[in-house]
Amino acid sequence: MKTTESQNPRSSGIDTRSALEIAQIMNDEDAQIAAAVRQVLPQIAAAIEGASARMRLGGRLLYAGAGTSGRMAVIDAVELVPTFSIPPELAVALMAGGESAFVRSVEGAEDHADLGASDATRVGINEKDVLIGVAASGRTPYVIGALEKGNAVGALTIAVCCNVPAPILDIAQIPIGVVVGAEVIAGSTRLKSGTAQKMILNMISTGTMIRLGKVYDNLMVDVRASNEKLVDRAVRIAAQIAEIPQDEARRLLEQCDFEVKTAIVMAKRSVEAPTARTLLQEADGFLRRVID
Repeated sequence: MKTTESQNPRSSGIDTRSALEIAQIMNDEDAQIAAAVRQVLPQIAAAIEGASARMRLGGRLLYAGAGTSGRMAVIDAVELVPTFSIPPELAVALMAGGESAFVRSVEGAEDHADLGASDATRVGINEKDVLIGVAASGRTPYVIGALEKGNAVGALTIAVCCNVPAPILDIAQIPIGVVVGAEVIAGSTRLKSGTAQKMILNMISTGTMIRLGKVYDNLMVDVRASNEKLVDRAVRIAAQIAEIPQDEARRLLEQCDFEVKTAIVMAKRSVEAPTARTLLQEADGFLRRVID
């Protein structure tokens, strides 16, 4: 029996416990997740290095998953766009059952490897791309099909699952198998497994963006100012790094379509927006290379 399907002795009788006891049991189980993820940090680092190298050459970050795993993948892909100002087409999540499966379960869609392969083909997966296959069980046919298609075209393939051994770990070039143990409710992988997958995807995608120069110090200098909260964040970041008043930072941001790095270079190097953009382009987008 797979670990994710086994019964957890520590949550036995949970249906007879008080609300506080239920929360305590779940919290105790969740406390083990970070330690389990720590065991696979070298593989996560390899994924970060591999993904950033491919994206530097024009590749995309693709994901494939089903159910909870697929939803974790969709969330990770979607949130990269406003956080790091990457075009939506550079972070694409393939989910068994299509977009509607994100909000409503599409039963059976995950059971067909050919659907995973065809979805990967549909988005034009190629040798520059990175494909992260996410499956708590490690044996979801949809994910297997997508990973096999990725290998066939020369893409970098990464597998994230919560069972070891598992089929997707044998298929992917970078296998990441994190064993979080039996779920509080047997087989409910939206719990510990889902949390572990979210943590790992956070590390891979954020680490990749850092390696691509989209973070200065620990500030998101490529944030897309698409609402008032993010406009305020852009102003504060630009003012802090450029060491200028916030009203001056806002004025510079307004001159460069709220491109935070551009505004900072304008302030630090006393140049106009076009020159600032050129300097950043020559530095491959790394702000530190321009202003430090």
